[in-house]
Formats: sequence, C-alpha cells, structure tokens
Amino acid sequence: MAKSHWMVRLVQVASVLFVLFGCFMVLIYSPFYSGWVVKALNSLVPVEVNQVAAKSQQMAALSEHESLEPGSRLWIARQAYLKLMEEAIQNHNSENLTVIQARYKALQNMIEDAQQQESEQEEKPRIPLLAKAVDDEIEQEDPTQAVKDLLDLNSTENKALMEKYVEFLRTHKIEQEQVAEEPVDETIYQDIALIHEQNEKPAQQSSKPYAIVVLGGGLTLDKNGKDIVVNEYTRLRLEKTLAIEKEYQLPIVLSGVEAPYMQRWLKEHEVDAKLLEDRSMNTCENSRFSSLLLQKKGGAPRVILITDRYHMPRTRRLFALNGIETVPVEAPIPTHLTRWRPSERNYDHSRRANYEMLATIRDVWFGSSDCREVP
Repeated sequence: MAKSHWMVRLVQVASVLFVLFGCFMVLIYSPFYSGWVVKALNSLVPVEVNQVAAKSQQMAALSEHESLEPGSRLWIARQAYLKLMEEAIQNHNSENLTVIQARYKALQNMIEDAQQQESEQEEKPRIPLLAKAVDDEIEQEDPTQAVKDLLDLNSTENKALMEKYVEFLRTHKIEQEQVAEEPVDETIYQDIALIHEQNEKPAQQSSKPYAIVVLGGGLTLDKNGKDIVVNEYTRLRLEKTLAIEKEYQLPIVLSGVEAPYMQRWLKEHEVDAKLLEDRSMNTCENSRFSSLLLQKKGGAPRVILITDRYHMPRTRRLFALNGIETVPVEAPIPTHLTRWRPSERNYDHSRRANYEMLATIRDVWFGSSDCREVP
C-alpha cells in the first residue's frame, strides 16, 4: 500500500485539529463547560486549614467594636482593665466596678499624655547605613508572627506592661466621694456585657462561623458618568450578603479596594458593615489582609465566605492557608446560563471558569504573584 504524500497527511492532521478546535469552541459556548470546570476545581483544590496559621485565630473572640491598635499601650491597658473588671464581677464586688473604671480613665489620660510628649519630641537623625540595616531586618519578619506577638500578653514586654497597669488599676488613689458624685458612665454596662459575652464563647460550638467575609468584584461609573459605584459582580455579592446577615447576624468584613463603596451600598440598605479591609488588590491579598484584620480584632477560626462560584475554590484554598476555615456561599454573576443552546452568555461563564482554573494552577505550582506581605 502506497504511502500518502506528506502534504496529504498534513492536511488530514490540520483538518482533525480544526474539527477538534471547532468542537471545543462549541463546548465553550455551551452551558455545560463552566459547570464541569467548577466541579473539577471543587473536587481537586485542597481547602484543609493550615494548622500553624490557624493558631493566630485561636482566640476566637472577634469584636467589631474594638478600635484600639493591637499591641499598643492603650490596648494593653484595656486588657488589664477588663481583667480586673472580670475579677470584680466574679467576686460580686459591684461597688468596685466604678472605682476601677475611674482609675482606668486616669490611666488612659496618663498614657495619652505620655504619647503626646513623645510625638512632640524632635525626631533623632538616622544614620543611613544603620537605618537600612534596621529596615532590612523588619522586612524579613513574618507579618503573621509579628501580629501574633503583638497580641500575646504573655510576651516579656507585654507581660511587664500588663503587670504595671494592673497594679495601677488596683492602687491608684481615687477620691471615693468624687466617684460617687459623678454620673455613671454608660460604657461600664457595655464593658460588663462584653465580659459576659467573652466568658460564654468557650461554651459555643466551634463549628459556628464568627464573621461574614465578602470579596469585592470591582467598581464602575454610575449612570451620571462621574460617581464611582460597585459593579454588577459586587452588587450581586452584596445582595447575597443582605440575606446571609439577616439569617446569621454576624460581623461583616468587606475585603478589597472596593470596601468603602461596598460599605456605602450596604448602609443604603440599612446594614452597617464595620470591618473594612480596603488595601487588597487581588485574591491572595484579600485572604491575607482579611485574616490579619480578623486576627487583630480577636480571631475568627471560621467564617462565611461570599463570592461567585468560579472564584470560590481558589479563595477558599487561600483562606485555609491563612488559618481560616470557610463556609462557602455562592453569589450569582450578572449573566445567566442558557439551558441547552450555545450562547455568548455561556461564554462569560466559561471565560470566568478558565481564568480561575489557570490562576489556581499558577497558585498551586508557582505561588501567588504580586501578593504583598502586609497591607
């Protein structure tokens, strides 16, 4: 049997490849391809929590009302204050609560005065070579470990400061008559409620989520062509957030540079989101910066995660690497799949699925690119 001419074989191979490419393009425009990719990602992408990173969330005492910088002197003073308040409550010494609060106010004023004096001092000139060496040392630190050290009240520096403040709150002289004459500060009731809430948390089931984390999906211009507003992807995630918040009533974390605009949208719908992570520029930073924010606010080992179905597997993996278990809640994307026939709307889904598939492969094999360590 005579061999076919090489030109004939080349045409045959090209024809087969063309047919396969045509079939693939039809599949891309079908409603099935994106669903298959998502199923594969959900099955193959690991979401086991990194147990080393999870230690940073073990406090599990998330509070959206905490405004003090973790590790600061005012923050340590508040921990000392809450400790003595808790002791007074356990000993049923209610009369001592107002005295402790009065001493705490005096301690706050003392710390603020010291900080003011420090800020007024002239900054000492820095030796360039020495300054560079210090900066290099700071850059090499693990940001997660740095935050963990700040929150560790048993570290050498924090422990010494804590003991000093506790002693001040026990012994500082306060005129009893002056305390009795002053009106009761309403914040004392909030502090008592906070102490009771923290004491009840260990009894709660660890499987319960501590917060709702919503990832931004982009911004756009309003109809007037001037104002910046959330785009359709972000709006649909926020609409899902309204339903989830109504059901669970948990603190809401808005993640991404879109966060202030997301907060404004939620406020227009009578929901107040107080935890904003507005520095992240990509998914890796979303997960890293949000986990640091939750860690600083007291810790949240488990959260409800809201994003679209294609984004979800990669995002869950990145949050798990940062020590947080996620409960996935999928938000729709603006276009809807057709039932059977090929459509450009289906291509929108397939394009999203392809992007997330390639991004996941990149993250697993090479690590996330353009991902800053700290916000």
